[in-house]
Amino acid sequence: MVPAGKMGEQNATAPTTRKSFPGNQNTTTFIILLVVVFALGLGAGYLAWGGSTPVEAADAADNTPPTRHTIEEGGNPSIGPANAPVTIIEFSDYQCPYCQRWHDEVFKRLLAEYPDQVRIVYRDLPLGSHSQAAKAAEAANCANEQGAFWQYHDKIFSYTYDIGREAFLNYASELSLDMTIFTECLDSSRYADEVTADLKYAQELGIGSTPTFFVNGIFVQGALPYEDFKSLIDQELAGELQ
Repeated sequence: MVPAGKMGEQNATAPTTRKSFPGNQNTTTFIILLVVVFALGLGAGYLAWGGSTPVEAADAADNTPPTRHTIEEGGNPSIGPANAPVTIIEFSDYQCPYCQRWHDEVFKRLLAEYPDQVRIVYRDLPLGSHSQAAKAAEAANCANEQGAFWQYHDKIFSYTYDIGREAFLNYASELSLDMTIFTECLDSSRYADEVTADLKYAQELGIGSTPTFFVNGIFVQGALPYEDFKSLIDQELAGELQ
């Protein structure tokens, strides 16, 4: 469980390595080696899914219910029925490889397998280390003006033309958007303030990495596999996480 007010904090430490071990290894040294190997294994799993943390669901030991956070949607685009019993609010970055992985391996599958039960809201969290992430978010908002947010969102994550102004224009052209309107919107940075507002809201929540999710208010960090989201959604639909 991640306590309220500590969302997004990670405490990953690099494993300590040694150049060599003494020829006569005693029991203590052997134990140390096992600890190091175990730590390396954890580190590998951490990196494999983008520094993800376990789903914050009910504690199996004491049956403690999960903490539910009140997260604002902020008028951002959503997909799925308005009355869906499960709402996932995603904080994402178009230049984040883990966000792309989640989009390709989880997002599409959730929509296909829970067409009436799941609704997804997209909020922007462009990280400072990604030079084109904020502009990509602006471009998606420009596409939203013409009713094509989710189609454009998919285009960006395809990376067909990489990422940057020319790519953004190519994606808009492929979707047959009005290019005069779209280009003026993009070049004038019409949605820069909206993207910045999403970013500041995420920072106020203490979120500092992408992707980050709230499943009916339950905090989930990282590009966890489909099976983890399915497990949480199924528990929620069955009323097991009260």
